Amino acid sequence: MFQTLRDAFKSKDLRKKLLLTLGILFIYRIGCWLPIPGLKADVFADAINNGNGFLGLLSSVNGGALSNGSILALGVIPYISASIIIQLLTVAIPSLERLSRAGEEGRRKITFYTRITALIFALIQAIAIVLTFSATDAINPDALGVSMPGWCVSMIIVTVLVAGAMFTLWLGEKITDLQIGNGVSLLVFVGIICSAGQAILQAFSDVFSGNLDGLWTIIIFAVMLFIIFALIVFVDLAERKIPVNYAKQVKGRKMYGGQSTYIPIKVNSSGVLPIIFATALVAFPQLIMQLCGVTQGNAFYDWWARWLGTGTAIYFVVNAILIFLFTYFYAQIVFNPEEVSRTLQQNGGFIPGIRAGKPTTDYLKKISRRITFFGALYLALIFVVPTVALSLVPKGTVVSGSLVNAFTVTGLLIVVSVALEFDKQLNAQLIAKNYRGFLK
Repeated sequence: MFQTLRDAFKSKDLRKKLLLTLGILFIYRIGCWLPIPGLKADVFADAINNGNGFLGLLSSVNGGALSNGSILALGVIPYISASIIIQLLTVAIPSLERLSRAGEEGRRKITFYTRITALIFALIQAIAIVLTFSATDAINPDALGVSMPGWCVSMIIVTVLVAGAMFTLWLGEKITDLQIGNGVSLLVFVGIICSAGQAILQAFSDVFSGNLDGLWTIIIFAVMLFIIFALIVFVDLAERKIPVNYAKQVKGRKMYGGQSTYIPIKVNSSGVLPIIFATALVAFPQLIMQLCGVTQGNAFYDWWARWLGTGTAIYFVVNAILIFLFTYFYAQIVFNPEEVSRTLQQNGGFIPGIRAGKPTTDYLKKISRRITFFGALYLALIFVVPTVALSLVPKGTVVSGSLVNAFTVTGLLIVVSVALEFDKQLNAQLIAKNYRGFLK
């Protein structure tokens, strides 16, 4: 990757695109620290960091923007939620499925629907945040310097949060237009890296202050992270290659076909989405109870926190089961054996030893089910094992607390996936730039 970046900076066009991308990311990070008028940032941060673990996870994805009470506190969370919902509805609603296959015009309409859904989600999440913290000292009407009722201050905060979320989406689309990577993914990548960087600085400052035991904690943690990163990269690049041959066809005086290729089926085709679905679904009831003012002391809340709270044994079992289910569901969206078989038959392609038509479909279904099983098993293990392993890091120090909270499994998967995709995009740009054709 470092070699790819060095080669990219040697190209004038790519260097310009990279510098523009860095400038947009810098603007995004500034917005993650600008406070919302009428909000006490310190009280808001304490409530986020010491409260619901799901809100803490969302804050780490945004690079601490949520805990900072900044104007970009919602970040890309509404857009990610909207994208997931639209993807699920594309499978369930035939009209959306037809739009997804209608080429560029259909994709533009789906993008428009996604933006509208993201706006609705941003409004709902902003109102929920204001209602959650309206009973605390987090909202401070006197901070605006003008005497106004509390509901007016709440409306201003909601407006700022929604505007910040849509501005973040606009920044992501501008990065995507530069064609060196998905803008929203890069914003999430930068947010996670910044949260991890803050945790690392906090850990080293604790060591330099005289806590030498924290040094061994950092070393053990670094070894664990190296092993986890290596496993994620190995599986993320793994794929099953199904050989495909194309029959020779004579049309006029020319012969077409006759070449051999393959169908790549990735072991982890669904990426990190099953883990996001599962953790969000398990944490959703507790989040709703907190938004409705139900906290500790309530019988149902205490029961849920005890048995299904983050870190409990049942929590891991339920998440592992849900990850399996979501992986199989999303695999059907990513890879459709019937469509692939029909495309092969229409283009004169066939799998050696397998007849075209239904036998090819059944063969692809069997291969897809087997690979999906290993992909689901990998995601379940990568969710449970590293979390348990990282929890074994010696506790009781600032080092262990900050590092474990910053380096989540979901964050690690996102970082690796986005980094690999960014490297592929840059390599594609370099190949297109250096290509001179067959005649030279």
